[in-house]
Amino acid sequence: MQTGLQGRGALFDTDPPGLAPRLVGLPASEHRPGAGGPPDDLPFVVLTGGRGLGKSAALGELLAAYKGHTPVALIDCEDRQFAGPPPRRPPGSWSAVSQALLAVAEQLAEPATGAGRIPFPRLTAGLLAVAASGWGDRDLPRIRQEAERVLLLNDTGSWRAGIAGRWVGRVSARLTEALSGTGPVVEPIIEATLEVFSEGVSPTHRRLRRAATWYRDYPNAAGSPKLGLVLLSGHFRTDGDSRTHAEHHLVRALLADLGDAYTGALQRSQRPGRPVVLIDNAQTGPGTGLIGSVLRDRADGIADRVVFFAGLRAHGHPSLLNATRRALPEVARSNGWAHGGTASSGALLVPLPPLSADDTAHIVGTACRGVPVPPLLPPATHRLTGGSPLGTALLAESARQNLPRGAASPGELLTAGLSLRGEHGTRPAYRELLDRLMPGDHPDELTVLAAAHDRASACALADALLPDGFGALGVLGLEERLAAEGVPAAPGYFVGDPFLRTLLLLALYRREPGHDTWRSAHRTLVAHYAPAPGAGAGRARHRLRHELALGTTGPAVAHLRDGFHRTGADQWLAELAAIASAPYPGPHGPDGPGPDDRTEIALGGTDADTRPPDGADAGLHLRVRRLLHGVWQVRDPLALPDPAVAERLGHELEQLAELRPADGEALRRASRDWPADALAALPLRLPGDDEGRLP
Repeated sequence: MQTGLQGRGALFDTDPPGLAPRLVGLPASEHRPGAGGPPDDLPFVVLTGGRGLGKSAALGELLAAYKGHTPVALIDCEDRQFAGPPPRRPPGSWSAVSQALLAVAEQLAEPATGAGRIPFPRLTAGLLAVAASGWGDRDLPRIRQEAERVLLLNDTGSWRAGIAGRWVGRVSARLTEALSGTGPVVEPIIEATLEVFSEGVSPTHRRLRRAATWYRDYPNAAGSPKLGLVLLSGHFRTDGDSRTHAEHHLVRALLADLGDAYTGALQRSQRPGRPVVLIDNAQTGPGTGLIGSVLRDRADGIADRVVFFAGLRAHGHPSLLNATRRALPEVARSNGWAHGGTASSGALLVPLPPLSADDTAHIVGTACRGVPVPPLLPPATHRLTGGSPLGTALLAESARQNLPRGAASPGELLTAGLSLRGEHGTRPAYRELLDRLMPGDHPDELTVLAAAHDRASACALADALLPDGFGALGVLGLEERLAAEGVPAAPGYFVGDPFLRTLLLLALYRREPGHDTWRSAHRTLVAHYAPAPGAGAGRARHRLRHELALGTTGPAVAHLRDGFHRTGADQWLAELAAIASAPYPGPHGPDGPGPDDRTEIALGGTDADTRPPDGADAGLHLRVRRLLHGVWQVRDPLALPDPAVAERLGHELEQLAELRPADGEALRRASRDWPADALAALPLRLPGDDEGRLP
């Protein structure tokens, strides 16, 4: 299968079959069953992770792969249709779950290769009973429209043209007759539905009669289908736990109707594999209700034939505490899952990992086929995005469009205009990315707080720059929202995800032509981290980092110069790397204030014009100045590492090692490692931590 989804073969591969072909029983994009057939016991697969990791793309790929080959449906729980009832429909007769079931059934009903449409009589009867409680206003045009949409779930696409349509018309007319009187209409509607379902002797009507009698097993129905549907409607109107119970029964009705479509040798021969239901953004709207209903029934031994895949933002949910968790590579050949008896143990959680550097290089190369690509752009793209599939795809598309126009660095590709398919005009790529990666509420506030390191510094920024009503409670709310969105926490940063943080800081810098808010934010943090008695090294690092972000380099150079002989080499290198991680207040685009001068300084081009302070070691001062600017340049996620600067780093560090014969080995190791790391656009290795890298 050609997915265009790098690094996701464990889901889609056909030889050997990946997770989806094994569960569905069909190789992707084929009608021929796979060897061995699908398993009898199915996990509810939940793809987890933050925004941009490709959950929606994976579900969309599954839809494209199986559409037309087996019944398949995809809903996005953040879609507007699930946000609230349509105009004039009373809330008591509508819920996000009931709307989702209607949307899923409409898609599953579509014919697949070798088989006709699937009817949903049980679900039809239940949805009509629920909708009828909102028909007391006798708004006939609306009622007829709602009823016909539900009734069309039973359109089997008969070759006898027009029969299905006429049948729907008769049922709709009978329901309209039931509305002609006064008083409650739920029972007359249910009676009319059951009456029409019981008419006739055709196979269609025999199926409808079986479906109607299914509701006699509804709790407390005492064997009466009518009473079962009346109770279902009443429970749905009651809201709370009663509505949840009714929704659960509607989910069961959908799955029972699907089971009928696969009952019998002829049906199974016409429908190889299993139906597929895909639920995106399952953390919102109807998502958790649908997942919970399916898992409860499966735990109770009520089997179904449906393969469920869901996309869940973040890395879990309280209702999935006992779910099996497996890394994506672990499910490539075996699920590694078994039902543990509890409802949530029926779920298989698969976190989607970031792309590898090779995946990123492949995506950039494929998008830019025929366009010369700077050799360092693919690794620099991977460093910037951290392997985000969304970020990589949009950066690659911006490269395709803007490399021929003179853009080269990741920062230039982010600020250049990007035209997406189906849209008119262009907008900066970083704005497109932020719209997709950032939580929807308080975007301006989060842009300011991205400069913070923790809750205290975020509160300092909020007090200085945000509206009076935001304050500490607003900071705490955004902190909680980031965690709920799956944005990873990272020590020393309010916004833990480096890619999102870089985009927000770029937006902060470009907020106004004069960069006023950028300067105000960093000045606030310089003041917040002012020297204090007993303050640790981290406080000084933060202050110097923000001074560097303001373009003030002297304090950082002095701190590193004066501390060189007083601080252990390991700690000194860590301080250098941490301070030089400051965001660069430079152009990163065609409308910036001027060229990037870090390279010239790092290569010694301004040494002759620089006068070290009186009393300072002039040679050490200039060397530290060159080294600071060099590390700052090669670590900048928005710049391409300069090969000459990377080479010069090694020379400067080697020379510094000569000044510390007792513990110069750490500096010598860095003189070898850092240039190589810089040219590979990798985080810099720190002494004593060969397995870890500074982000």
